[in-house]
Amino acid sequence: MSVSDCFIIDFPKITDKRGNLSFIENNCHIPFAIKRVYYLYDVPAFAERGGHAHKHLTQVLIALSGSFDVHLDDGQHKKIVTLNKPWQGLLISNNVWRELKGFSSGSTCLVLASEYYVENDYYRDYVEFLHSMSV
Repeated sequence: MSVSDCFIIDFPKITDKRGNLSFIENNCHIPFAIKRVYYLYDVPAFAERGGHAHKHLTQVLIALSGSFDVHLDDGQHKKIVTLNKPWQGLLISNNVWRELKGFSSGSTCLVLASEYYVENDYYRDYVEFLHSMSV
């Protein structure tokens, strides 16, 4: 997989004078069944999250509020995506290193994952990740 396999997904957006509503359905708006959901919040502006890649898991990241930058790296190419619209999600393929930076005040990142948590699915060392991509 590569950073070119990571892309923005627009979710349905129902606009109403009382506020907007967006929704996500399994295997419909995203290309996998959701097995895990988690969210990041109260992240200090200077803090970085992520700093890993997954061997098999695919994720969608959504900025429910505020904004942050997602730095993507497949070992050959790099790309930065800013998330700041709650009706959009960033699909991140497996074998792509990700770092989340530049969190705005009050931002919340929702993550939809294709797999349950399994520690062995992680590359947590960047050099090990690069080595595995060159094999």
